[in-house]
Amino acid sequence: MNKQLTIVIPCKNEGRGVIDILKLIRRQQLDCQVIIADSSDDEGTLLLLKKYQQATPMVTKIVKGGFPSVARNNGASFVKTPYVLFLDADIYLQEPNMISRCLATAIGGDYDLLTCKFKTLDGKYDWIFQVFNIVQKISSLFTPFAVGGFMLFKTETFKALGGFDEEAKIAEDYLLSSKVRPNKFKVMNKVAYTTSRRFEKKGVWYMIKLMLGSWLNKNNPDWFKNDHNYWK
Repeated sequence: MNKQLTIVIPCKNEGRGVIDILKLIRRQQLDCQVIIADSSDDEGTLLLLKKYQQATPMVTKIVKGGFPSVARNNGASFVKTPYVLFLDADIYLQEPNMISRCLATAIGGDYDLLTCKFKTLDGKYDWIFQVFNIVQKISSLFTPFAVGGFMLFKTETFKALGGFDEEAKIAEDYLLSSKVRPNKFKVMNKVAYTTSRRFEKKGVWYMIKLMLGSWLNKNNPDWFKNDHNYWK
């Protein structure tokens, strides 16, 4: 497996969260490489990550981060394996062997990009993800949409598409996944869990409007260069 897959995790002041996801990866009995793109502004996070790196050969590199698009690209620049999985630091994989099964599907079906369904850990905002999962499935027929929290890319295709647009301040995952051919894209019937922090911080209607705005402006790159107050 380590000859097939590298996992890239962007991180900012989320040392403990990254440790949690690394433990989940280890429980899936994956023999893979992990690259962490860290943009933390506190020394504690970096020290924690380096300590874990020393104890776990799985973490092969800790590189400079930045905005999600920049962090992911920085991590991907060191990828030598045929496939790269982009995971967010607040993603939880509760299903055993989920990553290996997704990778097997990507290899067996010769897919360029593979993603999954999403739910929240506390279930509070699952109704939003239920709607999104339906829209994601339908839109995959003509415009693939993979969430950056779980994007399994064929490395060759990722590099051919130029990686994530580093000028994009939001929805860089949508911009990139929309370039993939629909017949080379698959939404797995697997679930990744995330926290509710985005909904709690920005509000439900803000997130819905942001998602709708991204879809309506999919042919307007300048719209994505404005963060629309997402990072405030």
